[in-house]
Amino acid sequence: MERRVTSRRDALRAGAAVVAGLAFLRLDRLVDAAPLQPGEEVVPWLDRPAEVPPPAQSIIGQQLVWEELDAWITPTDKFFTIAHFGPPTIDMASWNLDVTGLVKQSMTLTLDQIKARPRQEVTFTIECSGNTGLPFFWGGIGNATWAGTPLAPLLQEAGVLDSGKEVVFYGTDVGKEKIRDLEISQPMARSMSVADAMNPQNLLCYEMNGAPLDAGHGAPLRLIAPGWYGVANVKWLDRIEVIDTRFAGHFMARDYVTIREETRDGKPVFTETLVGKALLKSAPARVVKGGGGYKITGAAWGGSVAKVEVSVDGGPWMEATIDEGMGSDFTWKFWSLPWPNATPGEHTVTSRATDTAGKVQPAPTDPSIATKKTYWESNGQITRKVSIA
Repeated sequence: MERRVTSRRDALRAGAAVVAGLAFLRLDRLVDAAPLQPGEEVVPWLDRPAEVPPPAQSIIGQQLVWEELDAWITPTDKFFTIAHFGPPTIDMASWNLDVTGLVKQSMTLTLDQIKARPRQEVTFTIECSGNTGLPFFWGGIGNATWAGTPLAPLLQEAGVLDSGKEVVFYGTDVGKEKIRDLEISQPMARSMSVADAMNPQNLLCYEMNGAPLDAGHGAPLRLIAPGWYGVANVKWLDRIEVIDTRFAGHFMARDYVTIREETRDGKPVFTETLVGKALLKSAPARVVKGGGGYKITGAAWGGSVAKVEVSVDGGPWMEATIDEGMGSDFTWKFWSLPWPNATPGEHTVTSRATDTAGKVQPAPTDPSIATKKTYWESNGQITRKVSIA
């Protein structure tokens, strides 16, 4: 069988061609997908996230409150926020976006020029890769409709050279880092391959849920890369640079690295992988009382979700009902399971998702989770505790 190898030039052309004919469905008509019904009330979880400690308070801002999850689109004022170096102060009169590096023609664009380009929308559930990996960080996720201009045509216009291997996205937010005896100032930055950057879904985003981006979510411009963890969706974007080697900035090579310990030939071996695309995951959101019984609801995301199952008190897995017609592989899906025989006392509720390829959200004992030494990419099954009166 002949094997066809796709060149970088082919990827650029294909990406631009797909963008030209691609249209996204706006899905905010589903904003009230999971409201409480008359007479229903939420039974609060017994286990609660810890208070965010002072070192992390400067980074972690707002978080999703799972018991309040009643809308498929997360309102902007309830959407989680992360700022590694704090929101920068940006002079909008002088701000522009530079496209530079290994390109045939460098470009500098104002926000008005970016907004004058073709507009595109995508609804995308962003999760921070550290979400549920820390005792105080359980709400680093939200679903929004993002709007902007596709990235791929801009890269094609600049003309990525054949020597270009990675595209680096630089934010305006800057912090200091000490590397051995050297203290340096550097911006928040992440990279992806040229082929990944040319994905037609990627947007240079200036709107969120139908309104201009606010400061907490990356105004005036951010990258939206559907299917990737939050860290890849660089906020306060002001520079895009094509380079000919792997980018080794702090948030690419030294932080947001998943470390696992494996045993090979009886000896421990540590592996290190970069945080990149989102992994399959689900979570119980809340237990609702009403209509003479109880109901468990939740969300699943991180790929093409085929089914969600729920276990109560470690019992058999029961398949939940996934709300039909909700979103795409880039968005979370809401699910529910009647719990008519709930007995008084404390109970545990666990969920697991399965994708269309048959991959199952791992249990805490699965090697992919059990051997992990860092909290990134914590997509293991989540168990919550609840008390039934």
